Amino acid sequence: MDYIIETHDISKKYGDFTAVDSINLKVPRNSVYGVLGPNGAGKTTLISMLCTILHPTSGNATVNGYDVMKDSKEVRKSIGVVFQSRALDDILTGREHLEMHAALYGVPNSLRKQRIEEVLDLIALGEKADEFTKTYSGGMKRRLEIGRGLVHHPKVLFLDEPTLGLDPQTRESIWEYIQKLNQQEDITVLMSTHYMDEADKLCDEIAIINKGHIIKSDSPKNLKHELKADIITMKVDDQEKFLTEVKKLDFIKNIMVVDSDIKMMVEGGENLVATLVNFANKNNIMVKSIELDHPNLEDVFINYTGKRIVEGG
Repeated sequence: MDYIIETHDISKKYGDFTAVDSINLKVPRNSVYGVLGPNGAGKTTLISMLCTILHPTSGNATVNGYDVMKDSKEVRKSIGVVFQSRALDDILTGREHLEMHAALYGVPNSLRKQRIEEVLDLIALGEKADEFTKTYSGGMKRRLEIGRGLVHHPKVLFLDEPTLGLDPQTRESIWEYIQKLNQQEDITVLMSTHYMDEADKLCDEIAIINKGHIIKSDSPKNLKHELKADIITMKVDDQEKFLTEVKKLDFIKNIMVVDSDIKMMVEGGENLVATLVNFANKNNIMVKSIELDHPNLEDVFINYTGKRIVEGG
């Protein structure tokens, strides 16, 4: 397989603190690859090293065939970057932002106008191109930032938390544009996110990162299938007693406690809901609620880390 990004035991330390610890990644060309984890897990540090903004403490990486340390200029020519924090000038128009970025990246004058029109069409900002960005909505600003990262025809686009702080409807709109540019621009997208639904919806493959380590990587489908279980989630009035008793049941494959939820991995869950309710009643434990579902990425994350990613990271 053709990999456009490869890392080899790449690490970043700040004194005694290790932000990224011996990470190995292989990102297939023209894929959408997600790095999934909570805030502080090392996602932004990893992307910053791949973008040549930070130097690794140890290990190495290549992007589009170029070494991030030895060939940093070539790496930068090959990539576009959209960071978490907004970086737009309110007194410039959308078109002026794209023109400035095209000039900085050396897009030839003969191609610049046509390329800017292509990008404006891709991000659906043609009608707003000559308005000041201070009049743009949050979603429009994010689309412009993505467009700015595309104007020089990069091979890789890095998106660091691309929908952070956006409302659900706008997030789904951004998802559509990410899928569109991946298909139409022949571009590899590497994105970091702490949103499970975002990773599940967009990514061909994800790497779960926690405390600087990649703890599992595969396609979302395979990661969920690998659990080979249904998830029964219960709330009870005496959690401690229920946990003590339920662990004696041999059909419980794994138990995870998340806040007031007791999550149990079982096979054939539809046949066990009534069994668990009856079991609780026999032990004088009141069941407040019970739900049956198939594993999602949050269940995968909890299975490997023992905790969930809370909203906001």
